[in-house]
Amino acid sequence: MAGSINKVILVGNLGADPEIRQTKDGRPIANLSVATGESWKDKNSGERKEKTEWHRIVLWGKTAENLSQYLLKGKQIFVEGRLETRQWEDKEGQKRSTTEVRVGPGDRLVLLGSRDDGGSRRSGAGSE
Repeated sequence: MAGSINKVILVGNLGADPEIRQTKDGRPIANLSVATGESWKDKNSGERKEKTEWHRIVLWGKTAENLSQYLLKGKQIFVEGRLETRQWEDKEGQKRSTTEVRVGPGDRLVLLGSRDDGGSRRSGAGSE
């Protein structure tokens, strides 16, 4: 499909410290859980409403190794990546799928926040 774009930009907070593992061939992978939220005033009741959306972020290679020590629960981050859907069969033979934001070469992950909370380091992702 010529002329299409697959780009995701998120600013949110980490829901947990990263989960780091290695592929069978030894490549590091870091999985992150990022929360984004919105709030609004209900038109009928005037009550304040909130909704949190959770996003699965996947970092690969040296990016996963280098950034994982700085990515701590609660930190605010900027993520630029692309959507990727994976499918697999679970132990019971059921087909499963998940959609993730993959941060790879040419993408970015930036720690946001003040110097006091350690969030001032800017990190470019994708250098494998």
